[in-house]
Amino acid sequence: MNFEVVELEGHIIDSNILSKVLDKIISMGGDFEIEKLEVGKTNEDKSYARILVKGKDGEHLDNILREIQQLGAVVSTDDVETKKAPRDKVLPDDFYGTTNLPTYVKIDGVWKEVEDIEMDCVIVIENRNGEKVPVCKRMGLIKEGDEVVVGYKGIRVVPLERSREKDIFGFMQSEVSPEKPLDYYSKMIAEEIKRIKKNNGKIVWVVGTAIAHTRAHKILEKFVRDGYVDALFCGNGFATMDIEYALFGTTLGMDDTCNIVKGGYKSHLVAINEMWKAGGIKEAVKKGILKKGVLYECVKNNVPYVIGGSLRDDGPLPDTITDVMVAQDEMRKHAKNADMCIILATMLHGIATGNILPARVKTVCIDMNPYVVTRLQDRGTHQAVGIVSDPCAFLHLLEKDLYGKE
Repeated sequence: MNFEVVELEGHIIDSNILSKVLDKIISMGGDFEIEKLEVGKTNEDKSYARILVKGKDGEHLDNILREIQQLGAVVSTDDVETKKAPRDKVLPDDFYGTTNLPTYVKIDGVWKEVEDIEMDCVIVIENRNGEKVPVCKRMGLIKEGDEVVVGYKGIRVVPLERSREKDIFGFMQSEVSPEKPLDYYSKMIAEEIKRIKKNNGKIVWVVGTAIAHTRAHKILEKFVRDGYVDALFCGNGFATMDIEYALFGTTLGMDDTCNIVKGGYKSHLVAINEMWKAGGIKEAVKKGILKKGVLYECVKNNVPYVIGGSLRDDGPLPDTITDVMVAQDEMRKHAKNADMCIILATMLHGIATGNILPARVKTVCIDMNPYVVTRLQDRGTHQAVGIVSDPCAFLHLLEKDLYGKE
């Protein structure tokens, strides 16, 4: 039997980190002995555990160590190991795959935090004017000769810990369910939005077509004007509907009385065509063609937006980024600086955003379909608070709580 000593430190008991590590060892057919356990007695005190992990053989033990490392176990205090990428976009076989949790690697005896951390990427050690800097990169950006982190030595993952304050963003919230007090959620989210903006923080909004089709985008327009939106992510569908409504008062040909207007079946195509004729959304605003809407407010208030394309898009709009990897990289520019992310009525763009968010970003996903919010969390965005509700109706609640309306 092979064995290795690992360590855990922090609020490992009340955040269930210790129990998760032990459960993972047992579920993978391993065994353990707790050699030392020091339990913090106050909210400020940290706990510490030293655990002897046992595997059937070297390979079995390595598999266990890799898994519990993702949960926060420090497997080795040796320096991190690297291997050169053999070709562009090709990784060494035993590359280390990242989580979205804060991650440190040990270089020349010093623990250094990995820059731009996100899940499902790799760590590259860059040389910047003689200084070795660990950076998180997606596979497609790897160049031949890059020093890619491999194995599990010299890597420390810092797990999320349960908040000691009473708020909805404490890690390990209760199960996703529609049977939740929406008024409470709305008030808490509104308070957090105000707190973040008071501290000059940034909030990213990710929205789907339902927000425009139900006319809730009018509330989002106000949020953009009043500085509650620092970046907007959406698809070609939402952007097209937002512009169609601004030009013709319809979405997919439907007016505010739910009637389909004559010739309305092609209104969205006309809207797309008008943007191409103008030279893009910003040019349409500049020329006075586009005079209202969420995208209009983004342009007028210098709020960046990323319109990511998909296979089903009509048109698309000239501003839509049809290369999904380019769209991802544009989203990353804003996601890495975000303090909060609010996802409304979109599974495709919501999960895509969740994949690139660091775990420190307070994330809210609001959707009528429970699968969407649970899928986001199951995919690895553990910090997400899932609210099963009509996101359009929820926007009205949030507007009331942000502006103090009765």
